[in-house]
Amino acid sequence: MTSLLITQILSGSTLGLFAGLAPGPMLALVLAQTVQYSAGEGIKVATAPLITDPPIIALACIFFLQVADIQPFLAVLSCIGAAYLGYLGLEAMRITDADLDIPQQKPKSLQKGILTNFLNPHPYLFWFSVGVPLLFSSDTNTALGAAIFLGCFYLFLVGSKMALALLVDRGKTLIQTRIYPWIMRGLGIALWIFGVLFLLKGLRMLFL
Repeated sequence: MTSLLITQILSGSTLGLFAGLAPGPMLALVLAQTVQYSAGEGIKVATAPLITDPPIIALACIFFLQVADIQPFLAVLSCIGAAYLGYLGLEAMRITDADLDIPQQKPKSLQKGILTNFLNPHPYLFWFSVGVPLLFSSDTNTALGAAIFLGCFYLFLVGSKMALALLVDRGKTLIQTRIYPWIMRGLGIALWIFGVLFLLKGLRMLFL
């Protein structure tokens, strides 16, 4: 039990940290609102997934609960999730400091964050191909395991964006140093590892 809980802590933290730091519309909006207004405005954007993600997760869970024999479907989705994590890892390995383009944005930070995340395909891809299959897997399918995974995921997803907003507010040039690309490369390697684990799990469910 302890090893499984540690696995959920590590997987939730790693995936959440990658989602929080990966370049994309949400990160760009966090940085833009921070640069133009204050850290508080960037933090408002960072909290948007707490509002937008529950309906996405619920939709994905309902979809899974309606499937009679879920194991073959989970196996296929685990393989798809492995490919998706491999793709995200590759994206992370290619990141340079030039990838952070901070656009000009208007006020209403929380509303903009909610709209941006609802229109962003990444949360849908993640929860349907990686997140919910992980919650329904035999390793995680307990209330405690699911709660730990979700808690760690959103702690690092939202917390990392909040931390970036505070760092950018204190020193606008810090995010342009070489530190950020190296953090993302390390996360890219971790995502490749999780991708391999997903692939092996999917193949086991298909052929064993």
